[in-house]
Amino acid sequence: MRPDGISTTNNYSQLGKGGAASPAQKAALTRTLNGQSSHSSSNGDSRTDDFQKSSKTSKYFNHDREEVTRILIQSLYELGYSGSAALLSSESGYQLESPAVAIFRNAILGGRWAEAERILVQSFQASEQGQTEDEATSKEKLALVENADKREMLFYLRQQKFLELLEERALAGALIVLRQELTPLDYDIGRLHALSSLLMCPPEHLHDQAGWDSSVGFSRERLLSELSKFISPSVMIPDNRLATLLDHVKQNQINHCLYHNTAQSPSLYSDHMCDRNDFPLSAKRELNQHSDEVWHCQFSHDGTKLVTAGRDKSVIIYDTSTFSVLYKLLGHESGVAHAVWSPDDSKLITCSQDKTARVWSMETGRCLLTINHHRQPVTAAVWAPDGESFVTASLDKSSQLCHWSIRGQPQYMWPNGFRVQDCALTPDGRRLIAVDVESKIRVFNFHTHEQEYSLPLKSKATSVAVSSDSRYMLVNLTICEIQLIDIETSEVLRCFQGQKQSTYIIRSTFGGAAENFVVSGSEDSRIYVWHKENGSLVETLEGHIEGCVNAISWNPADPGMFASAGDDCLVKIWSRERDVHPSSTPGKRRAVTGNGYARTSALRSTSSF
Repeated sequence: MRPDGISTTNNYSQLGKGGAASPAQKAALTRTLNGQSSHSSSNGDSRTDDFQKSSKTSKYFNHDREEVTRILIQSLYELGYSGSAALLSSESGYQLESPAVAIFRNAILGGRWAEAERILVQSFQASEQGQTEDEATSKEKLALVENADKREMLFYLRQQKFLELLEERALAGALIVLRQELTPLDYDIGRLHALSSLLMCPPEHLHDQAGWDSSVGFSRERLLSELSKFISPSVMIPDNRLATLLDHVKQNQINHCLYHNTAQSPSLYSDHMCDRNDFPLSAKRELNQHSDEVWHCQFSHDGTKLVTAGRDKSVIIYDTSTFSVLYKLLGHESGVAHAVWSPDDSKLITCSQDKTARVWSMETGRCLLTINHHRQPVTAAVWAPDGESFVTASLDKSSQLCHWSIRGQPQYMWPNGFRVQDCALTPDGRRLIAVDVESKIRVFNFHTHEQEYSLPLKSKATSVAVSSDSRYMLVNLTICEIQLIDIETSEVLRCFQGQKQSTYIIRSTFGGAAENFVVSGSEDSRIYVWHKENGSLVETLEGHIEGCVNAISWNPADPGMFASAGDDCLVKIWSRERDVHPSSTPGKRRAVTGNGYARTSALRSTSSF
C-alpha cells in the first residue's frame, strides 16, 4: 500500500548542525509521550509550535531529515504498520512518493501497459527538452536518473506484457508485441531471440524458461523494482531501503570483527565484537596414525567424519565424535594426494601418484571402483552435485580432465593439451575450474563443456577452493600469495600474503561459520588465518613440529573446529578453549604478531609429484 502526494522540495533552510533537541523540543516531546497534546501549550505558550518548526528544518544527527523520515515511512508500510506510516507522513508533511510515481506504480501493478508506457515516454521527453525538476516531477512525469535508458526501460515493460500474454495463451497478441513493439527497440538481441523461442514453449514449462519463479503479481513487483533503478530516489525510494542499510551496518560490523565465527547475525542494539577465546586457536588433539607425510585432510559435509591421506599410501577415516579410526583404506601403490566426499558422504574418491583414482564405500570401507585411465598421477577429483558422476584431474597431458559415471563409464573427455594440478566444481554445478601447471586457470561450463575463459596468473598455481555460494575461488600461488577471485568476472578481489610457499602443494580453504576466514598452511610449519573481507591477518599459529603444513579443513558442522595435516606425520585438531576435552593433549599456540594481526596463507606446488 502506497500513499499518493507531492514530495516536499529540499530547499528549506538547515538550522543547526546536530541532532540534539533544544530544551523546548525535549519538553514538547515529553508532553507528547505522557499523553498530553503536542498541539496545546500551557498559558498560551508556543514552545510546541517552535519544536515543530525547528524539527522540520534541522538535521537528524547530520542526516537529511526528509530522507530519514521518508525511509521510515516506507519501512512502516513494509512492516505492515500502514496507519503509523500514514500518521508519520501527515505529521511530518513528507510524502513517500510523488504523484507521478504513484500513478506509474499503480499502472505497472495493475497491468495497464499503455498508461505506464505513456508516463515513461512523457518523462523522457521532459528530460530531453530540459524542463526543470518541478516540471519534470509534476503529474505523470517521472524524475529520471542521469543515465536512464529509454530503450531498456521500454524493453522491460514490453517484455512483461509479452510474457503475460504468453501465460494467458494469447499467442497472436504475444506475437504482435514481439514483432511490433519489442523488435523495433533493437535492444538485447540475445534476449529477444530467447523470448521468441518461448512462443513454442509448453505452458507447464513457461515459468522456468522465462525465469519466473512466482505469480504474475510478484513478477510485476520485480519489474517495478528493476525500473525503479532508473527513477530518481528523491521521488521513488528503492524497495526495502531501511533493510538494505541495516544489512550494510551488520556487514560492516562483521568486517571489522577479527574473530567473527558465528552464523548468528549481530544485534542492532549494540556494537558487535567477538571474543578471541571463542575462536579455535588451540591444537588439543593429535592424530598419529600415519607413518609419513600427511598431504591431505577433509571433513565430511555433515562433520561426523574426517579423512586423511598421505605419502604412506594410506587413507584413514575418523569418527569426529571420538576421533577413533573407522577405516584404514589400503590399495594405492603410491602416495595419496587428495580425497573428496560425495555430496551425501556415502562415498569417497581418493587420488594417487600411482595414476589411479578409487571410489570407496563409507558403509563398508571397500573399494567400489578403480579408475586406471590416466598415465600420470591423478591430482584431484570432484563430485557432480547429484552424486551420480565425478571428474578426475591428472598431470596426464592426453587426458587431463575426465568425467565419469558412478559406474566408471566415461561421460566426457575434455580436449587435451594441458596438465591439471587441481580442480574444483562450483556447488551450484555450473562451472568446472581447473588449475593448469602452466600458470593458468581454466573455467569451463560443466554442462556444455565449453571453456568460458582462461585466466593467466603471476606464477604457478597449486590448488583451488570454491566458496559455498559459488561466487569466489581461492587460488594458491608459488610466490607466497593466495588470491581471492570473483568467478563470474575473473577479477582478483584480494590477495593474502605472509605464508611461505615456493616448492610444495599447500591447500588453503575458506573457514568459519559463514566462511569469514581464509586459512592456509605454510612451508614454515605454521598455520595462517586471515579475515576474508578486510584481509587482516588474524592469527599465525605454531602448527606442527617441522616441515610443511600441507592442508587445512574446517569442520562445516562445527565452526569451532578445524584440522591441519603436516609433514611431521601428524594431523592436528584445533578447537576453542571452552570446547577442549579434559583428557586431550595440549598443543602449542603462538600469539599474533606485534601489530595485532598475523600474516598471510601458504601453498604447495607440483614438484612433489
